[in-house]
Amino acid sequence: MTLPVHTAEATPTHPKPGTTPARAHLLNADTVEQYRRAVAAGTDRVARRVAEANGPFTGVRPDELAPQVEAIDLDRPLGDTTAALDELEDVYLRDAVWFHHPRYLAHLNCPVVIPALLGEAVLSAVNSSMDTWDQSAGGTLIERRLIEWTADRIGLGPAADGVFTSGGTQSNLHALLLAREEALAAATPADRRILLPQLRIIASAAGHFSVQKAAKLLGLAPDAVVVVETGPDRRMRPGAVRHEIARCRRAGLTVMAVVATAGTTDFGTIDPLDDIAEVCATSGVWLHVDAAYGCGLLVSPTRRHLLDGIERADSVTVDYHKSFFQPVSSSALVVRDRRTLRHATWHADYLNPARMVAQRIPNQVDKSLQTTRRFDALKLWLTLRVMGPDAVGELFDEVCDRAAQAWELVAADPRFEVLTRSQLSTVVFRWRPTGPGRDLADAANLRAREALAASGLAVVAGTRVDGRQYLKFTVLNPATTTEDVAYVLDLIAEHAGRHVHEHAGASTADLTCPVG
Repeated sequence: MTLPVHTAEATPTHPKPGTTPARAHLLNADTVEQYRRAVAAGTDRVARRVAEANGPFTGVRPDELAPQVEAIDLDRPLGDTTAALDELEDVYLRDAVWFHHPRYLAHLNCPVVIPALLGEAVLSAVNSSMDTWDQSAGGTLIERRLIEWTADRIGLGPAADGVFTSGGTQSNLHALLLAREEALAAATPADRRILLPQLRIIASAAGHFSVQKAAKLLGLAPDAVVVVETGPDRRMRPGAVRHEIARCRRAGLTVMAVVATAGTTDFGTIDPLDDIAEVCATSGVWLHVDAAYGCGLLVSPTRRHLLDGIERADSVTVDYHKSFFQPVSSSALVVRDRRTLRHATWHADYLNPARMVAQRIPNQVDKSLQTTRRFDALKLWLTLRVMGPDAVGELFDEVCDRAAQAWELVAADPRFEVLTRSQLSTVVFRWRPTGPGRDLADAANLRAREALAASGLAVVAGTRVDGRQYLKFTVLNPATTTEDVAYVLDLIAEHAGRHVHEHAGASTADLTCPVG
C-alpha cells in the first residue's frame, strides 16, 4: 500500500471535515498548523515573562496560590488555547521561579541554553521512547554516542558504557545497585540473605543524601552507610576511608562501595579523587564518583585538572542539567566496564527478548532502570552541535570565577562570616550580629532568607553547618555580577538586622559590627 505524501502546500490549515473534536487535538499531518500556532503562542508567553521579569520570584505563598489552583474544575475544559494560556499565567507563569535571573542564587538550577530548548521542543513532539530500537532508532545511536563522548572525557577507557537517567539521585541508585551486585556476584541465594545485611557503603559527611536513600531502596541494613567526616576543607579524607574499610573488614562486614563527590551540594568541594581511588584500588572496593555538580569541569578550558583521578572510578554520575546548562532532566550514569550494566537487565518477550542480543539490536532498556524514557540526550546533542563543548566550558568557568569573586566580597565584609572556599561555584556564609543579639544569629539568618524570598528580589539557599544556620549562594548563571551579589548581601543584612533589632531591643548599629 502506498501512503499519501503530505507536502507543506497540501497541509490543511484546519482539521479535515468530519474530524471529531477530540481528534482535532492530535498532532498529525492534518494538524501541523494548529501545532505551530499553539507552540508559538506558548513560547511567546514564556519569552515575554523572561524579558519582563524584574526578579527571580514573586514571593507568593502556598496559601495564596493554592486556592486558585484548587478552584479550577478539571472536568470543564476551556476549549481554547488562548484561554488556557491566560489561566496558566495566573496559576504558574506569573509566580514561576526564574533561574535565568541573575539574582537567583539558591539551588543547583541553571539557566538553559537555546539549542537545548530547541532539542526539548523536538523531542517532545516526536515523543520517542528510548527503551527499544524499534521505538527510537536514531535516538538510540545519538544517546550511545553521547555516553561514549562523556566516558572519553572522563577517561574511563574503551570498555566504558552507560545510560541517560532522570537525574543524580537515579544515577547514584543505579551505580550502587551495580556495586551491590558485583559484591554479591559469587553468592548463592542463601548466601545473599546472609551477606546483604553485612554490606556497607562509605560516604562523605558532605555527600548527597541520595546515597542514604539508595541504601534503603536496595534493601541494605539501616546502618549500611558509613559516614566519614571531612577535614576543615570539607573534603573526604583518604586516610579516614582506608581506616573505615579496615574497621569494617575486622567486623566481618563487606564494603561494597566508596562514594566520593566531585562537587558537594553545600560546599562545592571536590574530594581528593586520585588518593581515594588509590585506597579503593588497593582494597579492591568499587569507587563511585558523584560528579552531578562538578561534571561541568569535563569541558572546562581551565579547570579540568580538578577532576584528576575521576578516570579511575568504576562509575560516575553526571548531571548535564546542572553544569552543562541543560533543561531538566538530562543526566547519565557512566561505568568503566559495560559488563556490569547486566545487573539492570531483564528480558521481556514483548519488549526486548534475549534473542535480540544475538542479533546485535541495541535496546537501551537493557541498561536502564527505566522502561519508557524520554530522549533527553537530544538536548545535549544539539547543544554540542551548535555551541560545542568549549563554549559550554567557558560558561561554567564564568560561574566558577564569579563565585570566587563573591567569596572574596563576603570574606571582606565585616557583617558576615564565610566558610570554605569552593572549588566550584558555591559560597556558604552567615550574617553575624554582635552584642545582645548574638544568640539570635540562627533565627536572623533564617528570617533573612525567608524575607528575601518573600520580597521576590532575590532567592538564596540555606543549610546547617556544625549545628548552626548558614546561607548559601549557588552561582550557576554567567549573567550574575558582583554588583548583584553585593546588592543581595545588603538586603540580607537589612532583613537580619531588623529581625534582631525587633527581638533583642538593640540598635541596628550595635548589631552589625564585626566580631572583634
